[in-house]
Amino acid sequence: MAYMITDECILCGACEPECPNEAITEGEEIYVIDPEKCKECVGDYDEPQCALVCPVDCCVPDPDHPLED
Repeated sequence: MAYMITDECILCGACEPECPNEAITEGEEIYVIDPEKCKECVGDYDEPQCALVCPVDCCVPDPDHPLED
């Protein structure tokens, strides 16, 4: 499934440059992930880079947006 950023986001910006699909953008209060662009870094990395670099662990799988096969 695509990833999402929870309300715990501290707007540090660590995740944005790590996304190979440019799915992460700065929102009004938190960074947001476009579920249409997020592919969990499949084909680019072994694990989602946003979750790997997030200092507050707020990049999590989005149950409302499963990855399509």
